[in-house]
Amino acid sequence: MFNIILIFGCLLLGIILQNIKKFPVLEAYKILNKIVVTVCLPAIVLYYIPKLTWSNELLFPIGSAWISFIVAFGLFYFLGKKWGWSNKLIGCLVLTAGLGNTSFLGYPIISALYGEQGLKMAILVDQPGTVVVLSTLGIFVATYFSKDNLKPIQMLVRVFKFPPFVFFLIACLLNVFSIELNDNFQTVFKGLGSIMAPLALTSVGLQLRFESKSQHWRFLGLGLLYKLILTPTLIFVLYVIILKQKSAMIDVVLMETAMASNITASILATSYGLKPRLASMMVGYGIPISFITLIFWYFVAQWI
Repeated sequence: MFNIILIFGCLLLGIILQNIKKFPVLEAYKILNKIVVTVCLPAIVLYYIPKLTWSNELLFPIGSAWISFIVAFGLFYFLGKKWGWSNKLIGCLVLTAGLGNTSFLGYPIISALYGEQGLKMAILVDQPGTVVVLSTLGIFVATYFSKDNLKPIQMLVRVFKFPPFVFFLIACLLNVFSIELNDNFQTVFKGLGSIMAPLALTSVGLQLRFESKSQHWRFLGLGLLYKLILTPTLIFVLYVIILKQKSAMIDVVLMETAMASNITASILATSYGLKPRLASMMVGYGIPISFITLIFWYFVAQWI
């Protein structure tokens, strides 16, 4: 419950700050974004990835994140080329509709509905799933769509200069060689990771605008349709109907795929200039709307 209150509190704080005269809104959200992508996300990667132990049970939670992101890429790339969208618009929708808020929003909801065992399953969806996709494919997508006619070598340089990706590689090496970091480092990484969502949400609030004539409404509708309806439908059809999977794990995976847009993905899109206003709207409007759609998916999961 505390996380839910904090979500709306941070969004409201950002909205209030942007309406204070002489408050440096542009500089403020850029600084917050910088902290999120260069400090908080690397800290999360270094805290969780070295601890992961591979097992077959990871296939379904990991697969849900990769499937939803790859399908989002294919869908929005096709629609964008067909309807003449800009690369920045395509990249924004892929990032914000392709990844769910499986931790800050997902953890408290799953914990409330399925208890401690459900929370353990939610962590499997989030850490080896969403976080890894964001740290790899997410960065490649942000880099690719940030500028037209970007040469492959320039794109690779950008990716390998991006802190979350660099620290993801380091974390993978630590995992492979079973190197455990000092407890003091672990405490620091966990603490830095815990402030990511409040900072990111405040940044989203600073950029959120309530404009009835905004050109982004149509694209917001498409993005939320994919994220809140089509993504869980896809996972339901694939996992339950085609693969015949019925378990508590599948229930949790289905609920996690129905969560609103990933906050860090929105920040990543904003940092790369991929329609910052739309990226903020996907989070700002998506979270409250998702509380309605999640009720539907909860009953679907119970039916399974």
